[in-house]
Amino acid sequence: MRHKKIKILAFETSCDDTAVAVVENGKKVLSEVRVSQAQHNAWGGVVPEIAARLHAEKWKGALEECLKKANLSMEEIDFLACTQGPGLQTSLLIGNTAASFLSLQHQKPLIPVHHIHGHICSVFLERVEEISFPALVLTVSGGHTQMHLFYSEVDGVMLGTTLDDAAGEAFDKVAKMLGLGYPGGPIVSEKAEKGDKKKYDFPKIYLEKDSLDFSFSGLKASVYRLIEQVESVDEIFITDVCASFEYTVGKIFLKKIERVLEKYPEIKSVFFVGGVSANQYLKSVIREFLQHYCKNFFTPQNINFSTDNAAMIGSAAYFLVQKNPQIAKVQFVEADSRLCFLGSTKKNKSDTN
Repeated sequence: MRHKKIKILAFETSCDDTAVAVVENGKKVLSEVRVSQAQHNAWGGVVPEIAARLHAEKWKGALEECLKKANLSMEEIDFLACTQGPGLQTSLLIGNTAASFLSLQHQKPLIPVHHIHGHICSVFLERVEEISFPALVLTVSGGHTQMHLFYSEVDGVMLGTTLDDAAGEAFDKVAKMLGLGYPGGPIVSEKAEKGDKKKYDFPKIYLEKDSLDFSFSGLKASVYRLIEQVESVDEIFITDVCASFEYTVGKIFLKKIERVLEKYPEIKSVFFVGGVSANQYLKSVIREFLQHYCKNFFTPQNINFSTDNAAMIGSAAYFLVQKNPQIAKVQFVEADSRLCFLGSTKKNKSDTN
């Protein structure tokens, strides 16, 4: 199967973006369409009912545009794929139902994909050079902060996860505390560029010795207490808080990566994926840190592949079906908002993104 050009039509609707893509052999993106939902900005977060309604309205148009861009018909598609979970149940339901409907209508095998696996495979999109394994994967998004050790594109084990807030969620909440709007991550990063990263000594929560789990609730609470203590929240204060917060998150990531590399010296590559991997500062400090360990560092080639997208789902589906062709069948896939990854029973507090 590897010698054939396998085209996979993938859907990703785990949160508030209606995304459809066609991916060839897990790496080449033939087309990608993503319809964002700005309606949530007024609410300071994603409203599940609004997200589901907009997914239902937009998926068919996104599909038609995606096939048109790729200059393909449904008959030329080899497999379908969709994000089975985790995420917002009502949003997942729309994407899973759409993909399942097409699977049954066109008798195309459908491959269910875990959202985290999609983010992990985002590093393969549009990449020519080979990636060496074993690889440490740090996945950071609005709902997940996890580390995995992967031995191939599909085989891995979980090393650690967040015990409370995910890092991306903490970025959004800090932005909300400062009145910066939603989504908060990019705004905090922009403000941080002008601030003093050493101005405020926020707690660096490393947990017990050798722990590979994460906790950001204490850091978030510390920011809240600081804001409550000041008389006025001016622009200088905002930029310094954002810079100090971002700096602290980076220190936490580096400590956890260091612990993994000391425990698993055989690791050859490190991936930084998920929505927060679009953060330029965090990418730069991790890249610089890894130079001392002589490890290869990979992030998505395009910033659009860092955030939720359908191309990453098509990539993961390709590698899954290479390993186990039986996973692909004409079927109706049931959405699962709390779907576990690699058999892990650990859960994030937030299950979106």
